[in-house]
Parts: sequence; structure tokens; C-alpha cells
Amino acid sequence: MYKELKKFKVNNSFTFTTDDSLEEVCNASETGSGIFLVYAVDGEEKELIMVSSTGTVQNDGTLKSKNGGLHDKIVNGHQFAKTGRKYSWPAQMKLENIERLEVLWFETFNDKVKAIPTFVEGQILQNFLDETGKLPRWNVAF
Repeated sequence: MYKELKKFKVNNSFTFTTDDSLEEVCNASETGSGIFLVYAVDGEEKELIMVSSTGTVQNDGTLKSKNGGLHDKIVNGHQFAKTGRKYSWPAQMKLENIERLEVLWFETFNDKVKAIPTFVEGQILQNFLDETGKLPRWNVAF
């Protein structure tokens, strides 16, 4: 795990297969903002394939977040098409022969810690770029 994520105490993870309902298996915070990392899992092999975030810090230091928090961003955020991940992830997993996804999520901005979600997302993506020379394959750009 990336060292930048160790300080975020409100976190969890879940796995998702094409047989699951993303809405049901997603245990991410419905009120919190932060980042999530998506790994493609094949047996014992895990590959980071996406990093994303939700929540914007305003100039007065407050957080602006959409209703539904990380949970809504993971389940209903658009990816691969103009449709929510609850539909696009299973389709993409079938296309790429991905057995299951492991999703780790972290609240980066709350009463105890105040890290800008997109900044933390950028740190993780920069580390990945430094290690591999590219972005995770499900990240189109940053």
C-alpha cells in the first residue's frame, strides 16, 4: 500500500465480481469524501488499474461534496460510457477477462484529517507513473 494512505483512519475495502450488484457490495462512506483505488485481481496477482477521488475543497477551507459521498461516486460515477460504473464495470470486466475487482477507499477529508482528495489522488498517480512510466489502464488522463 502507498505510504500516503496510512494516515487515513476511515477506510475499508470490498470485492466486486460481474455476478455482484455494485450498489450492494460497495461499503464506501455515503457521507465522506476521499479517494478510491481499484485493483484487478487474478488469483494471487493484483494490478492497480484505477485511482479516483471525490470532493472539492473551497477557498474557505470547507469541503464541497456531492450527495452520496464516495459510495455514490464509485457506484454511479461515469466511466467507459455515459453510464454509471454499476453498469460499465461489469461490461469492461468481461471485455478484459477480469475475474474480480478489489476496491480500497479512504476518507481523506473529515473532522480529523484535511487532505484534498484530488491532491492525494495525484500523489498516488505520480507514484504509479514514477514506478511504471504510465498511468493505471482505467485512468484515461490526469
